[in-house]
Amino acid sequence: MTAATTPNSRLIGQANSRWKLLTPALVLDFDALERNIAAMASWAKDCQHNLRPHGKSHKSTHIARLQAQAGAVGLCCASLREAEVMAAAGIEGLLITTPLAPDKASLVTNLVHKGADISVVADHVDMVAAYGAAAEQAGVVLPVFVDLDVGLGRTGTPSARVAVELAGLINGHPALRYAGVQGYMGHLQHVDDHAQRRERLGHDSRDLQNIVDALVKANLPPDIITGGGTGTHRLDGEYGTIGEFQVGSYLFLDVQYLTVQQGKLGEQPYEPSLFIQTSVVNINHSNYAVTDAGLKSFATDGPPPLIVQGAPKGATYRYMGDEHGAIDFMDSKDSMALGDKVECLVPHCDPNVNLFDYYHVVRGDTLVDIWPVAARGNS
Repeated sequence: MTAATTPNSRLIGQANSRWKLLTPALVLDFDALERNIAAMASWAKDCQHNLRPHGKSHKSTHIARLQAQAGAVGLCCASLREAEVMAAAGIEGLLITTPLAPDKASLVTNLVHKGADISVVADHVDMVAAYGAAAEQAGVVLPVFVDLDVGLGRTGTPSARVAVELAGLINGHPALRYAGVQGYMGHLQHVDDHAQRRERLGHDSRDLQNIVDALVKANLPPDIITGGGTGTHRLDGEYGTIGEFQVGSYLFLDVQYLTVQQGKLGEQPYEPSLFIQTSVVNINHSNYAVTDAGLKSFATDGPPPLIVQGAPKGATYRYMGDEHGAIDFMDSKDSMALGDKVECLVPHCDPNVNLFDYYHVVRGDTLVDIWPVAARGNS
């Protein structure tokens, strides 16, 4: 099924069509999205930083093009599938930010052989060897970043010594190009308090700089130092080590990011733009209504959905199983009608987007387009 043949496609352009959607539906406020893209692009331009936004947040070729038009130098991908989809759409400057299993190396180099503009990361000598062999076989030169562990404890080299070793191996291989280093501090993105995040980031930023200094001393200076995220990018910019930013969630500003202070005065330059719309399907209880959006419609690794419109004041959302949710009323006099539409801000945008096939793109109360979540899945 294409976007043009989805059940909701008949509503495009109709007045008040936002509130006539068949639900559950992933709703994207186009005006807010454009403002978020512009705000991040303006920050990067003013600070003379590059943006390589993370495509894992949106998995959309439409949004990737909007980011490129705003000045992004490329797009990060968390999986091979994301890179395949974006490359097929002609998106340039792709960086697969996750170390892959060695048996995927040839799949990457085959994409490069076909003309895709793709870089990868490596954090182990075996992966460098796999990429080198695959690149030689494909007859291409593959750019490789050294992935550094700077506090997250998930992937990356365990020490400056290993980082220097890998950079040397990459730099010395005829089918590989040493592209730089990646230092992603994912463990700090959701530290809400600005002062606390600054203090913790200072420690890990010094570790990152020490590794860079070791590479410089070994005559292996990285051309690009890529990392950062929505929660830390402004502080990262102040420290000055990272020059390319892998921001992602700023597009949507989910529930998790609402409380993350971007500045010491609690500034928030981005705004919510991504919602789940659900319909009331049961009103047989005095203190709550039942909806058609449950565990299969929301990412459940974070806070509960935040009701933003359509329900009585003070109402809260909870899950009632795979297909159902509940709107709990604050006032015993509150009630809703069958078919009433409610919109909730998504709890965690990346996995939430991956649950849906389409974005329902709105301006105000009008559905203006339907975009496929082209890179959803991970197979």
